Amino acid sequence: MLRRLERINHSVSAWFERIGIVGLLVMLGVTCVDVFGTKCFRSPIHGAIDIVMLSQVVTIAFTIAIAQIAGRHVRVELFVSKLAETSQAVIDSFVYLFQFILFALIAWRTYVLGRSLETAGEVSATLFVPLYPFVFAIALGCIPVCIIFLLKFLISVIKVVKK
Repeated sequence: MLRRLERINHSVSAWFERIGIVGLLVMLGVTCVDVFGTKCFRSPIHGAIDIVMLSQVVTIAFTIAIAQIAGRHVRVELFVSKLAETSQAVIDSFVYLFQFILFALIAWRTYVLGRSLETAGEVSATLFVPLYPFVFAIALGCIPVCIIFLLKFLISVIKVVKK
């Protein structure tokens, strides 16, 4: 059951990564064209800052999970690695539980913020793009991360119980 959920979550995270890559390419393209247009033709792209800002949100929100799966986030194990395997599993259980709670809170609060921005009609500064879909994207991007930490928590608890 856990392995199946892990495979599904990995598949969803891989699709999210593709969305993040598109956001990164949009950022790169808009920045290059904006700089080139400004320097060569004295004609910058109207709203380039908004496009880059919103593309950053998309890129970060949709690539957090795959970075976690690939182990690209910083993890300090200086003292924990010297402990017994059971002690490591206990500490890992608490760490993964706290990480799950943190990302669940982030997902919940960004969803609440998105609803607030939607109600208020908040838009970007120059292009007047509604901001709430991008805030919802952050909440959506946190869901696979929550599942990752929940699965790691459960696996750590199983290790502790089996010992």
